[in-house]
Amino acid sequence: MERSAAYAAALTGHFKHEKQGDGLRLLKTVLGLLFFCAAPSSVAQTEYPVDVELVLAIDSSASVDRDEFDLQLRGLALAFNDPDVQQAIRNGAFQAIAVTLVEWSSVDRQAINIPWRLINSAESAEAFATDLASSARVVETGATSISAAIAYSVPLFAANGFAGQRQVIDISGDGFNNSGRLMQEGREIASNARVTINGLAIQNQVLDLGGYFEENVITGPGAFVITAADYEDYIQAIRRKLLREIKAAPIS
Repeated sequence: MERSAAYAAALTGHFKHEKQGDGLRLLKTVLGLLFFCAAPSSVAQTEYPVDVELVLAIDSSASVDRDEFDLQLRGLALAFNDPDVQQAIRNGAFQAIAVTLVEWSSVDRQAINIPWRLINSAESAEAFATDLASSARVVETGATSISAAIAYSVPLFAANGFAGQRQVIDISGDGFNNSGRLMQEGREIASNARVTINGLAIQNQVLDLGGYFEENVITGPGAFVITAADYEDYIQAIRRKLLREIKAAPIS
């Protein structure tokens, strides 16, 4: 197994900082490492093992005004400052996740706002929250191309320096896909790459947007949709969503 040396080093470093008698934490780490080494992959030994690689893809289209955009950033910042979210990260086998922030609108308008970041402590989570809260908007207006946002996000996992047990795109939006390729094509891109898509439907303009996300956007094992009544409600909804996304999938 190509990754055995790298993960043995990670395991040694982890054990060194564990308190004696914390058997459950050790067991979780061992199971995570065994799962990772057994999984088929061509991952380079230099990649950092994490529980999940997460693309936070937020709506920056014309339907999202400046206050609504800022509420998305505020919700994410509050979530990464939240003790329960930080604890969920610590409860993972590797006690680490990797995240990046992406803005999207039209078929040709997507951008990385914050590059890939390792979150493996309260300090790193809070530093990420600070950067989220102070981020400037980099995509201004445009149509709503959820399919293009997915097509843009999937390749971001390929050379990000992390090796996750799961790869997830977290799509937040307040409207239907109305630009670019069909949603079925966007979902197939993610499905073929074994990337999960979860959705946060902000229903301030479209009443049953959550149902549309269920039928047309999400894909992958355990994929789910959370709805928010408006952008104020998004603040609590994104916290609930992150808790579900960070939590390890059951071992079968």
